[in-house]
Amino acid sequence: MRLMAAAALCVASIANAQYPAKPVRVLVGYAAGSSTDIVARVMADRLSAHWKQSVYVETRAGAAGNLAGDAVAKAPADGYTLLFAQNGLAISAAALPNLPFSAERDLLPLAPVAATPHILIVAPDFPAKNVAELIARAKAEPGKLSYASSGVGNSDHLCGELFNLMAGISAVHVPYKGGAPAATDVMGGRIAYYFAGMPVGLPLSKAGKVRSLGVTSKARFAGAPDMPTIAEQGLPDYEATLWQGFFAPAGIDARLAAKIAADIQSTLALPETQQKLAGASVALWTADQAQFKAFFPAEIAKWRDVVKKANLKLD
Repeated sequence: MRLMAAAALCVASIANAQYPAKPVRVLVGYAAGSSTDIVARVMADRLSAHWKQSVYVETRAGAAGNLAGDAVAKAPADGYTLLFAQNGLAISAAALPNLPFSAERDLLPLAPVAATPHILIVAPDFPAKNVAELIARAKAEPGKLSYASSGVGNSDHLCGELFNLMAGISAVHVPYKGGAPAATDVMGGRIAYYFAGMPVGLPLSKAGKVRSLGVTSKARFAGAPDMPTIAEQGLPDYEATLWQGFFAPAGIDARLAAKIAADIQSTLALPETQQKLAGASVALWTADQAQFKAFFPAEIAKWRDVVKKANLKLD
């Protein structure tokens, strides 16, 4: 029995050392062009170079990212199908007990990649020029303004809900299948405001296609230092960030999971990767697998509390 166990360990070690021996698939639960999709494609490109093996992104948009989460949770736990997810995964785990998978039991956190504020955008000709004016307009027309999200229960949706709650306003939530289509309708004036992911919203703001009213972090974003925070504009306790990271099916071999996590961290440490992500308006989040594993259940607990206090119905 001991010889058999030792042989199995040896085979697993060899397999892990050779990983990846074939292309790696990364599932993203949001539309092409969304913030999470943009960051996933940067990481896939850099990991391909690091591993000298193809790493490709497959879009599985819909159900607030949970179609992709479900697919990865049920995929072979061999390291060749990974999930690139964001806050929405934790929010869904906190608020939707009837999902066909459990994010806590069926998915294993591998490594975080980014933690970036959202950017509050409106159309260039929208009457409100700042956060105070947006709040005043919403209060003058309760229930008439609309705000977008990339899906029910996603990070940008909860940014909007938190904003509305703290500002004491009522607005109509309009969910989309990704950040790009949400931003398109803001540009077209069909939606009043949107807490866009920075990779989507900041380039549009710089190009003059939208007007940015503020960022959701406590401190100003290094990529746009002249842009005020929402906290500076009358909501001092307002703060939210969009985090993104890699997950694997929970049954993956622990040593293989550790190798993949370490390779992601090594790739993130490369100047080329950091330049690519900075160019995509992303703030890096470097943490090891143990820290990410501890963070994820704490994040679920945090959003469970927010959903309860705001009396949100996300299903």
